[in-house]
Amino acid sequence: NASLLGILQHPDGTVLKQLQPPPRGPREQEFYNKVYDSDCCDSILLELREYLPKYFGVWSPPTAPNDMYLKLEDVTRKFNKPCIMDVKIGQKSYDPYASAEKIQQQVSKYPLMEEIGFLVLGMRVYHVCTDSYETQNQHYGRSLTKETVKDGVSKFFHNGYCLRKDAVAASIQKIEKILEWFEGQEQLNFYASSLLFVYEGSCQATTVRLSDVTLAEKRVMPKGLLSGGDILEYNNNIHVINSTENGKIEASVGKGLSKFYALHKKAYSKRHHGQLSLKVENLEQGNMWKSSTCITQEHLNGNVIPQLEKVFCHVPAEIKESANVEVRMIDFAHVFPSNTRDEGYIYGLKNLITVLQNILDN
Repeated sequence: NASLLGILQHPDGTVLKQLQPPPRGPREQEFYNKVYDSDCCDSILLELREYLPKYFGVWSPPTAPNDMYLKLEDVTRKFNKPCIMDVKIGQKSYDPYASAEKIQQQVSKYPLMEEIGFLVLGMRVYHVCTDSYETQNQHYGRSLTKETVKDGVSKFFHNGYCLRKDAVAASIQKIEKILEWFEGQEQLNFYASSLLFVYEGSCQATTVRLSDVTLAEKRVMPKGLLSGGDILEYNNNIHVINSTENGKIEASVGKGLSKFYALHKKAYSKRHHGQLSLKVENLEQGNMWKSSTCITQEHLNGNVIPQLEKVFCHVPAEIKESANVEVRMIDFAHVFPSNTRDEGYIYGLKNLITVLQNILDN
C-alpha cells in the first residue's frame, strides 16, 4: 500500500515520505512544523491535527544525511487488509504562484477538476472472494467524467461481491468533520492536497459468547443451527461454534455483513450483571471464513439475521461498532497562508460528499 503513496513503511509504525525538491519539500515540512509546534495554541491548528497523520519530525538515513524524510504515522497500520484510496481535493491543482506553463500542465492533466472538485489519484481494494487486491493508478481517475465519477468512486467500496455501504457512510461522516473545519478557518489554503481513505477489507469474525441465553431465546435460532459438528456453516456467513454442554452458544458473525451486531470491545466492561453477558474477541481469519461463499447482505436478511436479532436485541447501542474507517488529509507541498475561506477545497469536499451520498442512496 505504500507504493500508492510513494512512501516507505518503517517497522516502527511510521512511514517515511521523502522531502520533495525546493520549494515544495521545505514548504510541506514547514506546514507540519507549524501545525505540530509544541507551543502551538491556535485552536484551528490544534483541531487540524485530528485530520492529519501524526508527525514525528524529519529523519535522514545515517548513510545519506542530506536525504530528508518526513516521519509520519502509518494510517494503514491498524488494518488487516487495508483498502486505500487517494483523492486530490479542490478546483485547482495549481497554486497561486504557478507559472502559466505549470497551470496549463495541471489543467490539461484533468480538465474536469474545476467542475468536479476532486480527482481519484489511485486506489487499492481488497477482494474478499479472491483474497487479492485490485489497484487503479492515476489514469483511472482521470478517465472519470461527471457522468461516471459516481461509479468510479463506488468501485473503491466494492469488495468483489457487495458494496460496503457501512464504509461509505463512515467516510461521509469523517469528510463532514473536515468540511466543518474548512468552513471555520480563513488562514490556510490548500492546493493539490489529498484525502487518504482507508477501510478494513477483511471479513474478520467477532466471536460473541452468549452465556445466559434462555431456552426460549435459543428456540428462535433456525433449526439445525445447534446440531452437531464443530463448525456449522449456516447461510454461509453466520457460524455457530461448539454449542457446549452447559448450553452456551458461541456465535461468530462476519463484521462486513452484520455491522449491526459487531460489538465494541470497550463497552462490555460497563455492562450490568443482570444483562446478557457478552465476551468479545477477534478470531484470526482462518479456514472458517475462507470456506464461506460470498453472498450479499440482502440474502442474509431473510434468514439468520432476524433470528439473531432476537438474541442480540439486548445489546446497548453504544456497543454497536461503526465501520473501521480513516480519512486523513495528506500532501501539503502547496499550502499557503490566506485571509479567505478555501472555497475551491470546500467545493470539492461538498461534491465528494454528494457523490458518496448518491452511492449510498442507490
